[in-house]
Amino acid sequence: MRARPLLLATALLAASTAARGRAFADDAGPADQPAASLDGPLRELPYTPSLDVPSMDRSVDPCVDFYAYACGGWKRRNPIPPAQASWDVYSKLHHDNLRYLRGLLEEAALPRPERTPIERQIGDAYAACMDEPAIERAGATPLRPLLAEIAALKSARAMSPLLARQQLQSGWREVGFGLGADQDLGDSSSVIGFLMAGGLGLPDRDYYLKDDARSIEIRAKYRAHVEAMLTLAGDPAKVARRAADDVLALETMLARASLTRVERRDPRNLHHVMTRAQIAELAPALDWPAYLAAAGLSAVDRWNVTEPAFFRELSARLAATPLPAWKAYLRWSVVNAQAEYLPRRFVAEDFAFYRGVLRGVKADRPRWERCVRLVDRDLGEALGQVFVARTFGPAVQQRTAAMVAEIERAMQAELEALPWMGPATRQQALEKLHSVVNKIGAPARCRDYSGLVIRRDDLHGNARRGLEFEARRVLAKIGKPVDRGEWQMTPPTVNAYYNAQMNDINFPAGVLQPPLFDPRMDDAPNYGNTGATIGHELTHGFDDEGRHFDARGNLRDWWTASDAAEFERRAACVADQYAEYPVVDGIKINSKLTLGEDVADLGGTWLAWLAWKHATAGQRLAPADGLSPDQRFFVGMAQWACSNERDENRRLNAVTNPHSPPEWRINGVVANLPGFAAAFQCRPGQPMVRATPCKIW
Repeated sequence: MRARPLLLATALLAASTAARGRAFADDAGPADQPAASLDGPLRELPYTPSLDVPSMDRSVDPCVDFYAYACGGWKRRNPIPPAQASWDVYSKLHHDNLRYLRGLLEEAALPRPERTPIERQIGDAYAACMDEPAIERAGATPLRPLLAEIAALKSARAMSPLLARQQLQSGWREVGFGLGADQDLGDSSSVIGFLMAGGLGLPDRDYYLKDDARSIEIRAKYRAHVEAMLTLAGDPAKVARRAADDVLALETMLARASLTRVERRDPRNLHHVMTRAQIAELAPALDWPAYLAAAGLSAVDRWNVTEPAFFRELSARLAATPLPAWKAYLRWSVVNAQAEYLPRRFVAEDFAFYRGVLRGVKADRPRWERCVRLVDRDLGEALGQVFVARTFGPAVQQRTAAMVAEIERAMQAELEALPWMGPATRQQALEKLHSVVNKIGAPARCRDYSGLVIRRDDLHGNARRGLEFEARRVLAKIGKPVDRGEWQMTPPTVNAYYNAQMNDINFPAGVLQPPLFDPRMDDAPNYGNTGATIGHELTHGFDDEGRHFDARGNLRDWWTASDAAEFERRAACVADQYAEYPVVDGIKINSKLTLGEDVADLGGTWLAWLAWKHATAGQRLAPADGLSPDQRFFVGMAQWACSNERDENRRLNAVTNPHSPPEWRINGVVANLPGFAAAFQCRPGQPMVRATPCKIW
C-alpha cells in the first residue's frame, strides 16, 4: 500500500496501519501518455495491457538486470512530468481514475433538479472547490476566528480544549499529538480511544535530528517556509521570524521524544492501555477533562497511549515553555492544515516547500485534480458508488475471487509443508489463514453522509466540516461493536491492503482494472501482477509485524520459541539482502524499515507462482510475443513497478517509506526464485541468481 505513518490506530482521517499493502508511490501519474494529454476528463477508462512488450528492453540480459529488461523501454518513453515526484505504471490507473472521476464530478456539479442526494453532495463539493474567484475574494478571512481564539489564550493549560478542536478539523496534520480510535491491540473485538505521538510539520523525526548537510538545509528551508506562511496569515515580519524559531524548537522537542519508524514497526512498542486518571498522571500539564469534553469523549475511560514517553515530555514542555511559543505553534498548525483551501498565495507557498523542496516537483497539480482528491477524501464512498456502478462488474469480482482462492490454497500447502515450523505453530498459522476475510470491489454498505453539510459556495467550510465529520465518525466507534465490513480505502483507490486486526485483505475496484488486472489477458501476467499483489497482502499476515497478531486480530504471541527464532533467522536473510541495495547519493535501503514489505513482495510472488502453476495444470500454454508462459508471468510481475523518480523523492522515501525502491522490489525478489532462473536460463553467479536464496513462506 502507499506509505503512511506506522501507527496501529485509525488517526483522524488516516487509515489504520495495521492495514498494510503493496503500492509505493506518493505521487501518481499515467504511463505512455504525453504531458499535454493529462488534463482533460475521461468519459471512459483507457485500455493498457498488463503485459506491454514495447515497455521492455530486450537488449538487456534479464539475468543481469531483470527490472531494466522488463521496464527499460517504459523508462525511456516516460520522463517525469513537472507536477509529479515520480512517474510509474502502477500509478497509471490512479491518474486515469482521477480524470474519469473528474468527468463524473463535472456532470454531478451541474445544478440539475433531478440530481440524486449523492450527486448533489459530491457535485456541490467539487463546484465549491473549483470556484477560485470566491476563494480569492475570501482571502485569509476563514482563518481569523481560529487565530483570534489562539490569541486569547491566557495559559498553556488553557490550550487543551483548543487542541482537541483543532485536531478534529486538521485531518492528518496532527496538532501537538494524535487523537483517534481503533481496535484494542489486545482485544480486536473492542474499539478504544488512541492517543499518539505526532505534531510534526516535517515528514519524520529524523529530519529534525540528523546533522548532515542535506538535513540542515531542509530545516533552514522549513523554518523559512513557516515564517512565510505566518506572514501570509497576518503576522508582522518580526513576529513571524520569532514564531518560526519557536515552531522549529518545539517540533524538534516533539521529534526527539518520538519513537523511530523502525521502533514503531513492532506493535508491542505501541500497546499501553491506560485510564483517564493514569493519563492525567502521565501528562499533568494538559487539562484532560477540558480536552476530552471538547472532543466529546468525557465518558471514555480506556485509552491506548502508543508512546507514553512522548506524552511525558510534552507535558514537561507545556509547563516549561513560554506561552507565546505555543501560540506560535498553534498559529502555524492552523495555517499549515488549511493552506490548500486558501487563496493561491498560500497554495503556492505550501507547494513550494512540501512538494518542491521535499520532493523536487516542478509544478503543482492542476486545480481539478486537487478538487477530485478532496471530494474522494471527504465523500469517498459516495463518489465510489457512482464509480463502481460504471466501471466494476461481477465477472471481474468472480475472477478475482477465484485467484484469491488459488493463492490461499497455495499458502495452505506451503504452511502444511514448511520444514522449519513445528506442529503447534503450524496449527495456529492455518487457523489464521482460514480466518482471513476477502473484500473485493467496494463495501457492501456505503457510509451515510447525510449529516455532512456541503455548501456550493464554501470550500473552506466544506473541508473543515468534512474532516470533523469523519473524525467524529471514527471516535463514535469507541465502545461499540467492531464493524468488520468497514473499508479503509475508497472504491476508486488504486491500491490494496491487509489489516492485521481485522485479518482481512481488501482490493478496491480501482485496482482491479487494466493494466494491473487485465481480463483480456491470459492468466500468466495476471497472476504475475494482481496475483502477486494478492499474495503480497496475504503474506502481510505472516510477515515480521503481522505474525504478532492471531486469527482474531489480537496482539498475541502464538509462536513457539524455536519457530520464532527460525522465522527471525530467515527474515534476517531478507534484511541483509536489501540492506546492500542503493537508493540515491550513497544512501542504502533501511531494510529494518522495509522488511515487512520486502518479505511480502517475496512471499507474494512465490505464492502467485505456485497458484498459477496449479490453476493452469494440464493446460497447453503457448508462448506469445517471443516469451514463454513462465517468462510472461515474470514480465507481468515486473511491469507494475516500471518507474522514474526524482532524486529528492528518493531521499525522502529512503527515510519515510516502508517500501523499497521499485527496481529492488523486482530484482530483489526474482533473485531468490528458482522458477525465474529456469524461465530465463540464468546461470549461477549471475546477478539475478543469489547463491543462497532467501525464503520464509
